[in-house]
Amino acid sequence: MSTKNKTKLKGGEFLLRESLSNEIFTPEDFSQEQLMMKDTIIDFMDREIWPDKMKYEEKDYGLTVKAMKKIGELGLLGVSLEEKYGGMGMDFTSTMLAVDYVSGTSGSVATAYGAHTGIAILPIYLFGNEEQKQKYLPKLASGEWFGSYCLTEPTAGSDANSGKTKAVLSDDGTHYKISGQKMWISNAGFADIFIVFARIEDDKNITAFIIPNDPKNGIELGEEEKKLGIHSSSTRQVFFSDTKVPVENLLGERNGGFKIAMNALNVGRIKLGAGNLDGQRRSISISTDYANNRIQFKQPISNFGAIKEKLASMATSCYAGESACYRAANDVQSKIDEYQSSGLSRQESELKGVEEFALECSILKVAISEDMQICADEGIQIFGGMGFSAEAPIESAWRDARIGRIYEGTNEINRMLIIGMLLKKAMKGSLDIMTPYQDILNNKPLSIEEKCQTFDDEIILVENIKKIFLLLLGKAFEKYGSEIEKNQQVLLSLSDLAIEAYLSESTLKRTIKNIKRSSVEDQFDQINMTKLYIYEACQIVLKKSNDVVNSIIDLKSQDKVHSSIAGKLKYSENPNIFELKTKIAEKIISENRYCF
Repeated sequence: MSTKNKTKLKGGEFLLRESLSNEIFTPEDFSQEQLMMKDTIIDFMDREIWPDKMKYEEKDYGLTVKAMKKIGELGLLGVSLEEKYGGMGMDFTSTMLAVDYVSGTSGSVATAYGAHTGIAILPIYLFGNEEQKQKYLPKLASGEWFGSYCLTEPTAGSDANSGKTKAVLSDDGTHYKISGQKMWISNAGFADIFIVFARIEDDKNITAFIIPNDPKNGIELGEEEKKLGIHSSSTRQVFFSDTKVPVENLLGERNGGFKIAMNALNVGRIKLGAGNLDGQRRSISISTDYANNRIQFKQPISNFGAIKEKLASMATSCYAGESACYRAANDVQSKIDEYQSSGLSRQESELKGVEEFALECSILKVAISEDMQICADEGIQIFGGMGFSAEAPIESAWRDARIGRIYEGTNEINRMLIIGMLLKKAMKGSLDIMTPYQDILNNKPLSIEEKCQTFDDEIILVENIKKIFLLLLGKAFEKYGSEIEKNQQVLLSLSDLAIEAYLSESTLKRTIKNIKRSSVEDQFDQINMTKLYIYEACQIVLKKSNDVVNSIIDLKSQDKVHSSIAGKLKYSENPNIFELKTKIAEKIISENRYCF
């Protein structure tokens, strides 16, 4: 199901114009079919996976395979595939929903599921020819076969196109011989199919190949890696030594591997955002339950303000992440619908739809992976000494969360991509950044269309966060020009402004939309979370903006710019933040779980 927006956003355009609440999709817009799927997945994960949570800390790779096969029996390995390939044919928003709720119980299962359904299956589905799709996808969708994605090498991590793995065409032209080393390969220990990236001769770009896992064909696996977390996720090195690959197993086009890799990672990033949501919900719920039952000083520790502070912040970040994830998912689906209606195939449409919102994919990957880590960390603190014990489920949640900031491109790389992609769109003419930048320099007043008395301040503040971002981006570009990408510390701070703009707006518009269709009273707790999130976003924006101003603006003009930014982040009436946090926490405590 997709929401037909009155004015469809382009990727990155949220920074340039006001989005209205009736234009965005929220979790409250799920169809009955989507809600039934959500309930089915939650029931399955609670019954089949959660009881074994502690066993996944014992490096039981067979347990992960068993779980994956059960997930396959539910049809959830092929959610995004068309029915003719053994899939469920669901839309992009539904695939995000599946990733969300499959991924919350165990980081090991989440990693196996994400690697298989995302970066292993999607390259074949989106870039394979019909023969390849018919041959591989039905077995991958059912769980008869599992897939793995072999991109990273000892000398090729963030710089994915620098891989040294070689592919040499045989003299008779029937096959390639592939030799090289891949590392940090998820699912390697039980994969039947590898998606492998190698360079043919001295090609500029790498090329992708589909390679069955056959030890007799020059394929050797390293030992399982000893990892901080995701203990039952198989992670090995894979060595190829003159591995014969029929020419018909070349995936996509020669020299096209980098494009395949980047598109697979875009999808992986937005789904990694969704894949961290239910982990937050469960961490909040187990922390709340512990706080309600842990008695100190003759009362539950959930009575104490220091604990309420943590629970409120954990829940608010989760609510914001949900808001942004499903907004982006439906924007992607709307774009897919648009491309399909213009005559493109479903696969071409999905490729272009996700690519259009690659900037938002990076935002979600960064923001939610970091929020998950903070959530688990605060959970450990609520558990106290017990939280440091491997007997407590929150301990593994913290360790499992840590990988989210590294894979699918490190968060540092993704932060720089956010700014790089926005500038690239501007230079291509697909986004007009110059006009709003000039409007800011000319002190053109805000034009606000959205009206909601509950959020009079917040509506203006969110638009001002965007203005601050555009002002500083413009000033940075004026200072550095084409050299801006070399100034990584500036880019990192600017990206944080863009992240806060997107999550603040998504949270605000979700709550406004739900106020309009229910009432202020019905949305009491969501209003409090929205106010809290935007207040804290403003503090981040103020700090990061000051850092940038002090680095790129000449000394005599700094005070004026600082004053202007501070003025844009000023409330007409400052909110009582401790009161907001107390009210949010008391709702969670009364329900004994994350309940929004």
